[in-house]
This record gives sequence, structure tokens and C-alpha cells, in this order.
Amino acid sequence: MKLIAATLFAATALVATNAMANADLAKKSNCMACHATDKKLVGPAYQEVAKKYAGDKGAEAMLVEKVKKGGTGTWGKVPMPPNANVKDEDIKTLVKWVLAGAK
Repeated sequence: MKLIAATLFAATALVATNAMANADLAKKSNCMACHATDKKLVGPAYQEVAKKYAGDKGAEAMLVEKVKKGGTGTWGKVPMPPNANVKDEDIKTLVKWVLAGAK
């Protein structure tokens, strides 16, 4: 029983650490200047993005490209600038985190 409890605790800690690491990566990459997890700032809330693309199998690849190259019109008139200075693997990590509800 102690082994099960320890395993569950370790798994929970790992998930919490990954979520915090992804939030930190979003801050470091300057994403949080325009986005928040639960409310619209300049751009949409990450949780709204997750809702919009839930079940869309092509969403991850499309959002990776949009984050990298920028885009306009999906969420309003304010364009999203390109993020060519953010590493591709970091963009993929951030997009997966956002699509998972930024939790």
C-alpha cells in the first residue's frame, strides 16, 4: 500500500512540475505578455484555445506553425507576431500544454 501511495505521489509531483515548467516556459518565451491561462488579454486565454481546438487532430501542427510564423484573424483584429526566436521544441511543448488546457 505504501508503494502505491508513493507512486501516486511521485506521479502527481511530476505532473505538477511539468505544468509549472510549461508555465515558466511560456513566461520565458514572452507568451504571457499577451496571453493568460484563464482570461483574454491581448490574445485569447489558453483555456479558450484548448476548447476551440478540442478534438481537432490537426490543431497541434497548425498551432505550432501559427506560433512560429504569426497569424491574424482567428481571435480578432490584433495579429499574433511571429516567434521565430523560440526553439521549435519549446513551441511544441507550449502548444501541447495549451491544448491540454494550460494546467
